[in-house]
Amino acid sequence: MRKAVAFTGPSNAGKTTLIEKIAKRLISSYKLAIIKNDPGDKAKFDTPGKDSYKFFATGAEVVVTSPTRTTYFSHRQKSLDEIVEMINDFDILLVEGLKYLPLPRIGVFRGDIDESYFRYVKAVAIDESIDRSKIPSNIEVLDLNNIDEIIEWVLNNAVDI
Repeated sequence: MRKAVAFTGPSNAGKTTLIEKIAKRLISSYKLAIIKNDPGDKAKFDTPGKDSYKFFATGAEVVVTSPTRTTYFSHRQKSLDEIVEMINDFDILLVEGLKYLPLPRIGVFRGDIDESYFRYVKAVAIDESIDRSKIPSNIEVLDLNNIDEIIEWVLNNAVDI
């Protein structure tokens, strides 16, 4: 089984927190993989002065391996297929962002809703701060604070990849 589902929404809506909660619940039963998009190229992955930072600064593709993990640093943007092939061994892939990918997707909104996301999502996870009447009837509404409900949606809607 290799299934995938995605999450999208504006900054600070709670996507990362939601994915973290889902992952913590599912990890005991499934092998999970998570892909996070960094559209602003703001993420920091290493500390200046460390060996892996120095290697990455050369422009090379860098793999750091240890007894407990392997980390891959790349200067090249990868397609979902390329990333899936690299990760390979998982049951469920959770993707944050990358709204153009054709995956079943939950829009995450808190405080305000951005209707421009509606064309990308099959469901929305919202809290009480969102007016439900603004959500089209073809989009399923999930309670952002009900992790069990969201996990059920993920398991029922994730697609084979």
